[in-house]
Amino acid sequence: MSAAWIAQLDLLIRSRTPILWIRQQEEERLVRLLQQVAQGLEQRPLLRWDFVAGLQGLPNHAGAAARQPLAALDSLDLLPSGNPGLLLLLDFHRFVDDSAICRRLRNLAVELCQQPRTLVIAAPDLQLPRELEATVTVLELPLPDATEIRALLGGIGIAAGSPLEPQALELLVRSCRGLPEQRIRQLAARALARHGRLDAADLSDVLEEKRLALARSDLLEYCPADADPSEIGGLDQLKLWLERRRLAFTAEAQSYGLPNPRGVLLVGPQGTGKSLTAKAIAHSWGMPLLRLDLGRLFAGLVGASEARSRDMIRTAEAMAPCILWIDEIDKGFSLDGRSDGGTSQRVLATLLTWMAEKSSPVFVVATANAIDKLPPELLRKGRFDELFVLNLPEAEERRQILNLHLRRRRPQHLIPLDTLVDRCAGFSGAELEQVVLEAMLVAFSEGREFGEADLIAAAADLVPLSRTAREPLERLQQWAREGRARPAC
Repeated sequence: MSAAWIAQLDLLIRSRTPILWIRQQEEERLVRLLQQVAQGLEQRPLLRWDFVAGLQGLPNHAGAAARQPLAALDSLDLLPSGNPGLLLLLDFHRFVDDSAICRRLRNLAVELCQQPRTLVIAAPDLQLPRELEATVTVLELPLPDATEIRALLGGIGIAAGSPLEPQALELLVRSCRGLPEQRIRQLAARALARHGRLDAADLSDVLEEKRLALARSDLLEYCPADADPSEIGGLDQLKLWLERRRLAFTAEAQSYGLPNPRGVLLVGPQGTGKSLTAKAIAHSWGMPLLRLDLGRLFAGLVGASEARSRDMIRTAEAMAPCILWIDEIDKGFSLDGRSDGGTSQRVLATLLTWMAEKSSPVFVVATANAIDKLPPELLRKGRFDELFVLNLPEAEERRQILNLHLRRRRPQHLIPLDTLVDRCAGFSGAELEQVVLEAMLVAFSEGREFGEADLIAAAADLVPLSRTAREPLERLQQWAREGRARPAC
């Protein structure tokens, strides 16, 4: 746990903050942290109430106010007059809409300011009635940070009689970022039950747990980073730029004074390798790849979209260091926000503010097909480190791409490519792959091996996007020629 968060909680209690609402998903961990803070406050007693078990922490009143949420608010009165105390109410967010409970909380906010007593409401969500907004102080319980995870895993390894090697420990700590403490304990217990110790071999279990955790959140998707930069033909300038940014995440770069890289915006026609580049970055840098579908951020209720945006940001930062891939960002934000009541503009403002101010190692890779649909504020320096345009491949790049696809399927192929490269002018990388697949399919259906003639025939039958969408492509190329972005090749 960050020492800063504990210090903030301690300060709020010492300053007689009457009511704290702590948003959390880890009840046991919160109880333990509150006990730690209470002990530092001259052994201040910590009372605990839940709807089923009632009051705990006062032996003479165990089980009091069970199934009576209104009576639970008077539990601090059971302490001797003038004595300090903390009262933790679990799942109490389910009752605050009741008019009597809401009124009692407002009265308590006045009464507790005069006493060294604090009411703490633990809830997974923030669902405050408007009457309580000025009364309740909200605090977010962050997920375990690297220091806390390191101590947890190190302690488990020592208790199991097989301390982790420093390199393996750091790898697991980095991989466990973004998981709650209970999940980390379960992963460790599973590893110990399987082979009696914790080591780097358990990394696959951690990654699978992260994938499942993101699936439950319904905001981000954990994508497999199964592409390698060597599998991308061309884009040499972009590859060099990315390799330099990879080094900026190291401890040596931080000591040198370099900040964490912010991200990159990739603009280009469909099929030019933007999505493949995002996966290759994650693979090359050894970071998890989180894909954001902007449509998941938008909800029907007023303010819900902005709240989901903030939840997405918290999740991404908890998973850091990571790659946040915003796919087709041009389709998520309209230049005219009036069509949706301004919701997209407010979500964009939340995202842009975070991108400009973030210090966490979350590298944002945004992809777009059309530059004219992107809001101008998204292109301003400070949001991304750089903007690259991915044009259709030139002759030598087409040769590289065709070679990659052919060698993947026929490692020792000797097919001449000079004629095919010329016939494929204006083809994207995805269309070049389709040429190879179509030639193979025709030859397979005829029971023979494919060759140069099959590839040339497949290229002749394919109508590339550069013909069917010529006008938008020409506008993008003209925009790039004006020097507004760096060429990726």
